[in-house]
Amino acid sequence: MSRFEHDSIIQLQAYLNKQVIGQEGLILRLLIALLADGHLLVEGAPGLAKTTAIKTLASGIEADFHRVQFTPDLLPADITGTDIYRPQEGTFAFQQGPIFHNLLLADEINRAPAKVQAALLEAMAERQVTIGRNSYPLPELFLVMATQNPIEQEGTYPLPEAQLDRFLLYVTVGYPDVQSERKIAQLVRHQAQDKDKATQTFNSPIPQKVILAARQELFDLHLADSLEEYIVQLVVATRDPAPYSKELGRWVRYGASPRATIGIERCARAHAWLAGRDYVSPEDIHAIVPDVLRHRILLSFEAEAESMSTDHVITEILSRVAVP
Repeated sequence: MSRFEHDSIIQLQAYLNKQVIGQEGLILRLLIALLADGHLLVEGAPGLAKTTAIKTLASGIEADFHRVQFTPDLLPADITGTDIYRPQEGTFAFQQGPIFHNLLLADEINRAPAKVQAALLEAMAERQVTIGRNSYPLPELFLVMATQNPIEQEGTYPLPEAQLDRFLLYVTVGYPDVQSERKIAQLVRHQAQDKDKATQTFNSPIPQKVILAARQELFDLHLADSLEEYIVQLVVATRDPAPYSKELGRWVRYGASPRATIGIERCARAHAWLAGRDYVSPEDIHAIVPDVLRHRILLSFEAEAESMSTDHVITEILSRVAVP
């Protein structure tokens, strides 16, 4: 493990935690998604620093950032870009959309219609945009953080399960604790009194090549064969849970796809790497499994009638699949 890459990203994590108080879990998962080369969907009430988190992350690395507010009148071309006719030359030229930025915030993604959601998620999966006969690759460093609001569901377009599967992580954000709330109030007051603090940025933004090098280092971490089998068994248990528990068999309608297996391994490696270890432990797997599986398990009507949550099902699976 290169100390330079690791120390740079740990310093960035410390900076993010100082600027976004009380959301250490969100910051950790943002960095995991960045290292694991995936995207994340964040759900939380308004005012929980979801936008601030990714904007602050963008200020800490040499990358461009763009925010798109999703609304019902948004068009796919507003995301991907479109061909513009130039009458002087008699030709069409492609004008890039906001998806060509390194970091993209898709704010309230469930307020845009299905065509717009599909255009974004297709580009996320294929890492390219096709307009007419031409395809345009997206940046190598590319991360989408989409948000959705758990309240005010009127006039929204829920993401289909097949499209949710494109997200590496589904993170739920809660309110900060009392101490963090006081620190937030103090930070805002100090920033209002000192404009220099309000515009403070990370001392030396991290070059993109450092992030890309750190991604390669994840594959050097040791993952025991028994833990690899454990990851597979966890995912298989979501598809056929009945052998572990009759209740689980009643609660689960559809299990996770193979993307979940890949996602758990990558995220566990990133979690271990951030902890400064050169091997993956069961604790790394347990730390990220809920966020990788939360949006990939469909509950049965019986489970919904019993007010059962996906998180409860995941907890049950973790407790019943034997840890090597």
